Amino acid sequence: MENPETIDWKTIENELDTKGYARIERVLTSDECDLLSGDYEHAALYRKTISMERYRFGFGEYKYFNYPLPGLIQQLRQSFYHRLAPVANLWMQQLNLPHKYPADFQTFQETCHARGQDKPTALILKYGAGGHNTLHQDLYGDVFFPIQMVIFLNQAGEDYTGGEFVLTQQTPRAQSKAIVLRPNKGDILLFTTNFRPIGGSRGYYRVNMKHGVSEVLSGERFTLGIIFHDALS
Repeated sequence: MENPETIDWKTIENELDTKGYARIERVLTSDECDLLSGDYEHAALYRKTISMERYRFGFGEYKYFNYPLPGLIQQLRQSFYHRLAPVANLWMQQLNLPHKYPADFQTFQETCHARGQDKPTALILKYGAGGHNTLHQDLYGDVFFPIQMVIFLNQAGEDYTGGEFVLTQQTPRAQSKAIVLRPNKGDILLFTTNFRPIGGSRGYYRVNMKHGVSEVLSGERFTLGIIFHDALS
């Protein structure tokens, strides 16, 4: 894994502020991606399996990890939170919201647990042909972190076709904007969990964002989702 401290965080922060998402290329090696996707059938790693079709979330399957998380996932969660907390705090300040995120992940996690959100939310997702994920937001309780990440574990155009990552931006009094992305294996995509600020002539205003996955046309698509807040159940 690339050392998160060597990433150009100034550019990442600027992209999050201006677009609501940022792509970081080749953070994980191909072998690390294969190890994570290869563990999909190891039942002991997971606390819950969700069939998207059953809940009308789309078509596919995902699994929530148990605590303790695998070392690589825990490392990603801690190191990226540390870098993203200042961005999250700036957003809350710009929107005049009372949320204040601590600098270190452990303290933020303690805040989640104190509110009953003590279940891990890191998850791995698997889609086959026809698989898709409807537009949604990953909120699991009153405590939330406004940025999350997805890691692409296999290669678009080789291991699967279709299955683009889709973001929608719902600006007040305007039509929604769709953003379609196709990261490569090992890339990380950071994006807005639920809303972000946009500067206007009278200061900052709030725009809502959702995300999903377009239909997979062939092959199998694997991704790893890392959400920084924990869940109630």
